[in-house]
Amino acid sequence: MKYLTTIGRILFALPFGILGLNHFLMMSYYTGTVSTFIPGGGYTIIITGLALIAACISIIAKKYIQLSCMLLALLLLVFILTIHVPGLFDQTEVMIKTVHTKVSTLALIELLKAVSLMGGALMIAGIYKDEKAEVKA
Repeated sequence: MKYLTTIGRILFALPFGILGLNHFLMMSYYTGTVSTFIPGGGYTIIITGLALIAACISIIAKKYIQLSCMLLALLLLVFILTIHVPGLFDQTEVMIKTVHTKVSTLALIELLKAVSLMGGALMIAGIYKDEKAEVKA
């Protein structure tokens, strides 16, 4: 069973590393998606990319895993509140104007995916909190 949790932990972390790299490789795309009320513009994209890469490395290396998962969950919450929820309402307006349901469905899928990843990060943080307590005992 230990192998399953190790594989799951790595599979959970890898996409965050790839997304973090994408923040550098596709900077112009991400610049277009940043809301106007988010300060920093391009700097926010760089900092977010670095945070995602750092979380990936931390989770895979099992160093500061509880802290990195808690911070990752917080980052995902920020994404949900600033990108996905407003995007859901923006897409709904497009859906109403064009009577095209796929657009709002995609926005909802992105929102639910971010919520699910946030839940996974919190679960991993909780699992490694318990293991930390067992080592001290």
